Amino acid sequence: MSRPTRFEHYRWLGDKRVQVVHDLDNPIEQCSIDELMQSEQFAAFGPDTLPEAKNRNYRPCRHCVPQGRVAD
Repeated sequence: MSRPTRFEHYRWLGDKRVQVVHDLDNPIEQCSIDELMQSEQFAAFGPDTLPEAKNRNYRPCRHCVPQGRVAD
């Protein structure tokens, strides 16, 4: 799975439909990033960090966010 072109300079991608944040450096098939991009219900974060995504009430994806990163 390749990084979406629109997000080539971002690491964290939020799914607005379910308030989940994905790590674009570590995606797997279960993340369905291609389907998320087609839905156009995604968000980028500024700054592009996991703590910022969590600050906006997004929870880490259980598939692509390493468990050690959850505490960040």
